[in-house]
Amino acid sequence: MNGLLIGRFQPFHLGHLEALQFALSKVDKLWLGLGSSNKSPEKNNPFSAEERKEMILSSIDDSMKNRIEIYFIPDLDNHVKWIEKIDTIVPKFDIIFSNDELTKHLYSKRTVQVISIPFLKRDELSGTHIRDLIISDQKWQHLVPLGTRIFLENNHGKDRLKIL
Repeated sequence: MNGLLIGRFQPFHLGHLEALQFALSKVDKLWLGLGSSNKSPEKNNPFSAEERKEMILSSIDDSMKNRIEIYFIPDLDNHVKWIEKIDTIVPKFDIIFSNDELTKHLYSKRTVQVISIPFLKRDELSGTHIRDLIISDQKWQHLVPLGTRIFLENNHGKDRLKIL
């Protein structure tokens, strides 16, 4: 059985890692969709799809890598066209993992099962919160996997966030 999990992962944090582990406990293969892949760097989307892919791959172990395929999912202004676009990008899947009401609604009209992801410390583990901590020189390192932390430090994540 295959599943799909779409996120922006700006940056990839421990809540995302938990979501991946949860999804992998339900499916054999997981298609990981990097949302907003067509957006230029901006305040809410500071990292390119390629950079987010690197953060994820450097943060997960080989057993997870063997069961995950990463796809770039562009934003479209039309929601129906968006899920049709997803069909052209990712292979067939049986389950979509999402907490987004619109996504749940769009997929409820199909034969795809929608499963909600349990949130882990949602107040702390949000990309917006972590980006704000980085910009304001507060502790953020404990909220992301080691691979993401090294990526952000090596690629001047703080400087970039302050510019945007």
